[in-house]
Amino acid sequence: MIRTRRAVVLVVLALTAPLTFASQATGVPSPNAVVVWDLNAQTAIWDVAHQSPPQVAGRGFAMVSGAVYDAVNAIKGTPYRPYLVAPRANGRESTDAAVGTAAYRVLDAIFPAQRDRLRAQYLEWLARVPDGPAKRGGVRVGAQAAAAMVAARRHDGAFDPRPWTVGVEPGEYRPTPPDFANTGAWVGFLTPFAIPDAAMFRTPGPPAVTSDAYTRDFDEVKRLGSATSTARTADQTDAALWWHDRRSVSWGMKRDLAVSRGLDVLETARFYALADFTGTDGAIACANDKEFWHFWRPITAIRSADTDGNPATTADPDWTPLVTTPPNPDYPSGHTCRTAAQMTAYAHFFGRDDVPFSAFSVDSGTTRHFDRFSAATAEVVGARIWAGIHFRSADVDGTALGRAVGEHIAKRYFRPRR
Repeated sequence: MIRTRRAVVLVVLALTAPLTFASQATGVPSPNAVVVWDLNAQTAIWDVAHQSPPQVAGRGFAMVSGAVYDAVNAIKGTPYRPYLVAPRANGRESTDAAVGTAAYRVLDAIFPAQRDRLRAQYLEWLARVPDGPAKRGGVRVGAQAAAAMVAARRHDGAFDPRPWTVGVEPGEYRPTPPDFANTGAWVGFLTPFAIPDAAMFRTPGPPAVTSDAYTRDFDEVKRLGSATSTARTADQTDAALWWHDRRSVSWGMKRDLAVSRGLDVLETARFYALADFTGTDGAIACANDKEFWHFWRPITAIRSADTDGNPATTADPDWTPLVTTPPNPDYPSGHTCRTAAQMTAYAHFFGRDDVPFSAFSVDSGTTRHFDRFSAATAEVVGARIWAGIHFRSADVDGTALGRAVGEHIAKRYFRPRR
């Protein structure tokens, strides 16, 4: 993998270039509407609604991407299998109007508190599309795709207040400092978008706290994941911060791939739907598995090692990880579940593993470049250990779960009809 630090300008140019909209009347090509409205979705989901972490935000992204895909796929003659619907279309409808309408209608349904802002954004977008039958047809197709998605997700279990299972025995999860929050367990019981059952890829479980495997995991994260570690390299620290970016660098990765590979509107819609479905279902399956095993986090384990019954582990009551521990159980790692699911699906989409891509992280202030999808999956395994928030077993088994989700979805959804 090639790593370049502080390459902010290149990334900003790459991601903002498609956003400069030129009127169709000028004859200058318009930007990729799917990329534009994915960024608009990110604004609504992250910047305004502050939906975090990524597994929580994923539901909104998947709803937008799925509706946009169905709308564009219909206008292009339904060459791929629809997700929910294939609205009637003759191919002359405006894809810009359809994409904007599908995304706007979904976001408006999810975020009623943002109604005025979203409507103003949508009307500004529509004003750039010439009036006429194409515009009206695009609006109709987009509205129908959005309505189907909103209806399908109306009772999907989102934001249920259920807490994570908490225990007091060695290895059992308990909330972590500084906030000791217990939130987000509902993700594991959310209706998946594409896999039939959130529990279908159950992992083998974390190693027993008295085992040699656990001792190795314990010593590794204690040594490399501490906030004051002298064993962690500068690049490992950068990777830990980069992958932990709460805005989710995965959003930047998918945009970089769409732009750098020159995907057209239909292929971008299909790629984004695949990305968001695999990432979200990977998170759902992972959260379900987290609740099933409810294993403690490294900060709890290291500070309480004198109670774990393992004579080979040594407690450090002041040990603190490099980054703040997320408010959910350790096993398996959510980030490796999501990343492995997406990278597996990306390799299927492009037909090869060796596709270069990159993304910028605001948190680390750096850009990381990868020369293949498998390299990203491999790095996130280490990054969560270097961050001090996961044992290696959680990362490795999370990767296996994610790959299974990615394979399942890539082989069954958004495929050619013939």
